[in-house]
Amino acid sequence: MKILIVDDNPDSREIMRTALELENFEVAEAEDGKKCLEKIKDEDFSVVLLDLSLPQISGWELAKKIKEKNETIKIIAVTAHAMRGDKEKAIKAGCDDYISKPLKPAHLIEKIKKIIK
Repeated sequence: MKILIVDDNPDSREIMRTALELENFEVAEAEDGKKCLEKIKDEDFSVVLLDLSLPQISGWELAKKIKEKNETIKIIAVTAHAMRGDKEKAIKAGCDDYISKPLKPAHLIEKIKKIIK
């Protein structure tokens, strides 16, 4: 299974990549929305881990664009947006699930395994 991490913070990408590689997932990364859209056009991903606070194209808007290109990709919002209603807003934007930062790697893996069943 191939997972795309979309986050402008290199430390966040590293934490997620390390956890995913320990579970033997194939991982790719994009630091912004433009690179994300290029990657999903060229490669098949099962899951996108999407930071909602991205430069240029917001994660909210990017979720919609990803689903327009490939509605079978599962999107998990991985974000510091943890206010009441943010999860619902992420789901409405096209995300399939939501996890807030700071990230617990075991919780992330659990979410991924649940969403791909």
